[in-house]
Amino acid sequence: MYETFVHLLKKHDLKVTPQRLEILNFLASHPTHPTADEIYKQLKQNNPSLSKTTVYNSIDVLNKQGLLTILTISSKEQRYDFTHTPHQHFLCTRCGNIIDINIKCPQLGKVIDGGHKIEEVHGYFKGICKTCAEKRKEKNA
Repeated sequence: MYETFVHLLKKHDLKVTPQRLEILNFLASHPTHPTADEIYKQLKQNNPSLSKTTVYNSIDVLNKQGLLTILTISSKEQRYDFTHTPHQHFLCTRCGNIIDINIKCPQLGKVIDGGHKIEEVHGYFKGICKTCAEKRKEKNA
């Protein structure tokens, strides 16, 4: 898996560092849309010398190169996503989980055919996730 990330970093003319590799690996294997602090806390467990500044700086560089996406679905915090295929996000207003959802945009072709170059598409939905809805139903039964 790390070979893929090494290739990706080199393709974007970025220095291959252990921290960048670990962040990319973490995001790819944890599609939970973590915050920078969550990434730091998890990676710090196996790398005691890791600094929070290094994590934030690495995330910033990876974002600027288009290797990850910043989600601002919640006004409280920024979350990070490594998935590169177009998709939308659902925020559960109860548990705070952010779930990937795939809905095709019927107007996307018209925008591209109009000569526009799309760099980002954001689709956010907010509500109560299936798990929380079922828990609520059980509690009220």
